[in-house]
Amino acid sequence: MGVLTFDTVLDLERMRRERHGRLVSAMHDANIDALLLLGQSNVGYATGVRVPSADQARAIHRRAIAVVTADGDAPHVWTWYPERAQGVAPDHLHAGVSLEWEAGASTFAGELASLVAAGATLAVDELTMPLRAALADAHRGVIDATGAVGAAKAQKTGDEIECVRRAQAINEAAIADVARDAKPGTPATALTGDFLRRVLELGATWNNVDPIWQAMPRSIADGPYSATGDVVFPTATTTRPLVKGDVIWVDNGLAYEGYMSDYGHTWVVGERPTARQRDQSQRWRDVVEATLAATHPGATARDLTRAAVAAAGAASSPGGRPWLPHLYLAHGSGTESAEPPFVGTDLGDDFDESVVLAPGMVMVLEPVIWDDGDGGFRAEQVISITQDGWTSLSNLTWDEWV
Repeated sequence: MGVLTFDTVLDLERMRRERHGRLVSAMHDANIDALLLLGQSNVGYATGVRVPSADQARAIHRRAIAVVTADGDAPHVWTWYPERAQGVAPDHLHAGVSLEWEAGASTFAGELASLVAAGATLAVDELTMPLRAALADAHRGVIDATGAVGAAKAQKTGDEIECVRRAQAINEAAIADVARDAKPGTPATALTGDFLRRVLELGATWNNVDPIWQAMPRSIADGPYSATGDVVFPTATTTRPLVKGDVIWVDNGLAYEGYMSDYGHTWVVGERPTARQRDQSQRWRDVVEATLAATHPGATARDLTRAAVAAAGAASSPGGRPWLPHLYLAHGSGTESAEPPFVGTDLGDDFDESVVLAPGMVMVLEPVIWDDGDGGFRAEQVISITQDGWTSLSNLTWDEWV
């Protein structure tokens, strides 16, 4: 019942050092002199700094801030919680400042001027309105940091992939315990409480996706309803008790040292899946198998969507594609639960042609098989791209589905 142990060595200091090197390299490629990072996953990626969980209002006002310079110097950090900035040198650690107020933004702009020359190219990932005004008053222009940060984060190091693997193992171990309690009469919120307790006992750093245990309708017409007429998923977990025969789409995520897991599966409450439901499960696996056969370095997202659609056939979903139209066939994962690369979005086939897979990318495949009138099946498989193909980071169980 204790914390999970792992055989593979994880070197967090090496991970932070290599991430910083990747950021600096990406900055040189993009001709950026300095990065100003306000997004908390980006700050964590650049510095390893985390802040305590808080409600949204408090989190915005007390977030950490990082500045990374292309000269390779260690990042500078502004934080309200210096005890959580281990590894940041004292002369690079600054008192927290709220960029939601004019006074704080003005103070920060003055401190930034001492680190980044006026004519330097400054890239930002987010801006508050007071900070935007303060930078304009200082005659400092900014550009978008998204491309450089995304390029650095897209291909994970070995330590980053090990963090994802550990997060996924903790998630799946907790799910195995919680699944035994998914019985008729159990409130869905009780599953949430059990899950959150177990993942922390097993060594998770934090939870990042409120657990979803959604009882799915047999038909879209049964509701809930969407403006586009598609299957509605996900919806918030409620106190509704589970009912025998419920088809539950499970989805949740947690973090280990800042890296996200992603677990998705389908449960049938209180009875074995029907022949129709087992067929849906098999068709899901057929789609995943075909998609993985097309997955290797140099393949495009379009190669993957083409393989998935061919494997599923025309009756795979309301839109003729085996995934939810408002989501995707696959998405990347790392310091965000959903980050590039994205596969099969509403940006279309031309965008998918532009997305090229590379070693070190971590992806979550999440196709859906839907037979309107008979419900559907959804699950998720986490993989990382290797030098010559892919390897799985998750281990879904299929005992009840075969």
